[in-house]
Amino acid sequence: MTTASEKAHALLGGIRKLDDEWARAIGGLGEPELRAPSALPGWSRAHVLAHVARNADGLRNLLTWANTGVETPMYASPEARDRDIEAGAQRAAGELLADFVASAGRFEQYAAAMPDEAWVREARNRQGAPVTGAVVARMRLSELAIHLADLDRGYDLDRVLGLLGPLTEDVVQHAITSRGAHLPALRLAADGFEWTMGAAPKSTVRGSAGALLAWLSGRSDGAALDGAVPRIPAWT
Repeated sequence: MTTASEKAHALLGGIRKLDDEWARAIGGLGEPELRAPSALPGWSRAHVLAHVARNADGLRNLLTWANTGVETPMYASPEARDRDIEAGAQRAAGELLADFVASAGRFEQYAAAMPDEAWVREARNRQGAPVTGAVVARMRLSELAIHLADLDRGYDLDRVLGLLGPLTEDVVQHAITSRGAHLPALRLAADGFEWTMGAAPKSTVRGSAGALLAWLSGRSDGAALDGAVPRIPAWT
């Protein structure tokens, strides 16, 4: 049976891989490319970078909480989170890219130094739900995966998940867990993976892992999936 520490270290391997992929995707971006729209309505690429950078710092706060037991919220407040993203998106290209790389490095460095026993200790996410240190690592991997596609630099979710191999299971499972009770009872199947939503599902929806993740995260209506695809509430 895989321990929380072993799972966390596998997730950290995926995080390092995606951090490297992000570095390739954003390397050399100038002002015109950063101010161009991302795949997220109302956000430029600069907004996506600023969000993922502040997410790294916020999740490092949660690792600190799990590691030390000292309450360290992910963000000071929802309003402060939004202000920091907007302020970050207005930075000059060089400053924004440097901040992104530095924030990713801070998360990686802190996570690498976490003692094995800290990965089972709990913090609370910004909704107030308890999360273990290992779940925080899964949260970071999921953010990097989904938003790399949102950057609109030639990555779709299938390409991103293809980089992660077996960790695809964790990224899709995190999307399911994040939606919680908003999802119907359903079985999802893709590329040798299977996930279960709710109790005793009777129906199965099939498709690529990327198509399933796009649907779960509100980035598609599920038209690329096979089966009776239900409508689900908008992603919030």
